[in-house]
Amino acid sequence: MTRFQLALATATAAIFSIETLAARDCAALTGLDLPGIRIDKAATSPGEEARPENLPAGVPSRLSKAVAPHCRAEGVIGDEIRFELLLPDDWNGKFLMGGGGGFAGSLGSQGRFAVNRGYATAGTDTGHRSPGIRADWARNHLERQVNYGYLGVHRTAEAAKAVVRSYYGAAARYSYFYGCSNGGRQAMMEAQRYPQDFDGIVAGAPAHDLTGVLAAFAYNIQRIFPDPQDVENPVITPANRKLLQAAVLERCDKLDGVEDGVLNDPRECGFRLSSLPLCPGGSAAPHCLTVAQREAIAAVYAGPRNRDGQIYPGFPLGGEAEGPAWQGWITGPSANLLKAYGEPSSQFGFATQGFKYLLFDDPEWNYASYDFETFERDSARLASIADATDTDLSGLKAAGGKLILWHGWVDAALTAYASIDYFEAVEKSDPDVRDYFRLFMMPGVFHCAGGPGPDRVDWVSAIEDWVERGNPPEQPPASRVIDGKLQKTRPLCVHPERAVYKGGGNPNEAANFACKAPPERLKNVTDL
Repeated sequence: MTRFQLALATATAAIFSIETLAARDCAALTGLDLPGIRIDKAATSPGEEARPENLPAGVPSRLSKAVAPHCRAEGVIGDEIRFELLLPDDWNGKFLMGGGGGFAGSLGSQGRFAVNRGYATAGTDTGHRSPGIRADWARNHLERQVNYGYLGVHRTAEAAKAVVRSYYGAAARYSYFYGCSNGGRQAMMEAQRYPQDFDGIVAGAPAHDLTGVLAAFAYNIQRIFPDPQDVENPVITPANRKLLQAAVLERCDKLDGVEDGVLNDPRECGFRLSSLPLCPGGSAAPHCLTVAQREAIAAVYAGPRNRDGQIYPGFPLGGEAEGPAWQGWITGPSANLLKAYGEPSSQFGFATQGFKYLLFDDPEWNYASYDFETFERDSARLASIADATDTDLSGLKAAGGKLILWHGWVDAALTAYASIDYFEAVEKSDPDVRDYFRLFMMPGVFHCAGGPGPDRVDWVSAIEDWVERGNPPEQPPASRVIDGKLQKTRPLCVHPERAVYKGGGNPNEAANFACKAPPERLKNVTDL
């Protein structure tokens, strides 16, 4: 054991031997004597009028407002790991920590909503302050990279539990983690590195293979924005995307028995990019594709490769013409991103920032000239810090923990294929994996939330029921709500099953669908 590990272990032991406060005195939290932890602010909030709760998949900020009366504390662990803790007046005896999106850097955790259900909740910036799409904080700063990669969440979980115990005079009976995107990566990291931190973990659309994600983003922008000096005119145009999505839906929308603009499983589609006409003479037009446009689109579907093979999976069919899908994430141009950062799409921003400051410590790095033949060597150091790709979940299994993984099929930020690949790799080593780990695919759902498919699921109740009552999720109901009105419901199915229309009844009602296994084991489509 290194001196750092010994010091950390000693501090952890000390945290859990502290005295409790008197009568839930919120202001007194600033006086708690915790090793390596400082609480700077603590104040009560009377809360606001509560409203009906219907948790969406990714808990958008508009629904994450804390409305229940609570004590809010803000503090620092070590030198710069900031954390927020919400302690409800009507505590349910449980703790839930929420993840943070992008490159983190703020306290707006994805779990704040749970305080309205009586949970003590926590979130962390993982040791740096920055907008979630910037990574210059990581340049030449290994400690910040480690805190972001895996340690910040673990240390916050331990510190938050200690404060909860001090404030309420009792330890939390159950502890949970909920996160999507980078928050999903944090969830997977906890399951792999610190399986005893939480009894139940919910990981949505995880960026668990962070280096692979960065590779996919950079690979795409090389082809969509080949000239770094002209990022406002992508090779893939809005007309291309409209043509493409219309052709995909015409070919495959009815395969699940319902024509609703949703592909139940894109791997069944059988669409071929070659079915779209090439533009005569190479001149771009709305009804055809140029060679460069076809190659760029094919690269998005196929994913990055080098002479050693596939680096990361490509994207499934679907969402090509949608603003929150391909336009916002892959092709741009996004007026908001261009105005704020000079970057045309989210993939462009994350790729350039990630390579410059997490992989290379080189702010002059140029994506246009990067050669992916050296990617495995270039990414090895970051992979050891930030990738949550270990398929050995024996620690989670031995601890009695439970893990739910979910992913939207129309996620244009993080490919759904990566979640399927990870689950199936775990299954190869443990055929009984569904006893403690289950995957749910969500047709028609964008990144973390939104889309034409039902995106709202009460994952907290699902993980509670599994952990506390031994009832694994079988068909958690998903709903689509627009302007407060219920549009449709569907059952979600344990992978590899999927919901199939029974052939009668209202196709917008979950009761008219059944979970069935595919006729054969489907493979990720990359040959278009």
